[in-house]
Amino acid sequence: MNTKVKLIATAAMGLEALVAKEVRQLGYEDTVVENGKVIFEADHHAIARCNLWLRTADRIKLVVGEFQATTYDELFEETKALPWERYITEDGKFPVTGKSHKSKLFSVPDCQSIVKKAIVEKLKQKHGIANWLEETGAEYKIEVALLKDNVLLTLDTSGAGLHKRGYRIGQGGCPPTERNISSCTSAINELESR
Repeated sequence: MNTKVKLIATAAMGLEALVAKEVRQLGYEDTVVENGKVIFEADHHAIARCNLWLRTADRIKLVVGEFQATTYDELFEETKALPWERYITEDGKFPVTGKSHKSKLFSVPDCQSIVKKAIVEKLKQKHGIANWLEETGAEYKIEVALLKDNVLLTLDTSGAGLHKRGYRIGQGGCPPTERNISSCTSAINELESR
């Protein structure tokens, strides 16, 4: 399977150039750097490679579809037309998060609901299910992002954020404040007196 997929490596503001450099070092040359993200095309093996080897990215998202929508009907039909069955199993659960900025479809909960309904209809149709989708299997996080009536539907491939990959087992405490210092001092004094 050598088909290309479009991926987005999200990043903290200011780190986009570093993420793009790491993406290019993995062999994916055509990168587009935008605020908070690096967009690139690669084969499907890049999903695992990027999740394993990118050190400065927050997460890797797979772009399932992009289109224009100014009505909920357009949002529903365009979402339903996408190949969701390629990515979500018959029993998969798929929460939908969203955001909207400067779009006619400004109600994020409504957009999330419409996208969820469209995906349910598509999966029921493709898997031959008449009633309910069980949603007892693996989780597939979907995001609908609207910007100036452009809809971007992505699937999160990272699960927990990449910064939580476990290279730091112990976390440091909160920054010292007068209250923290006095409680630590009293705890140390108590231990020393024993």
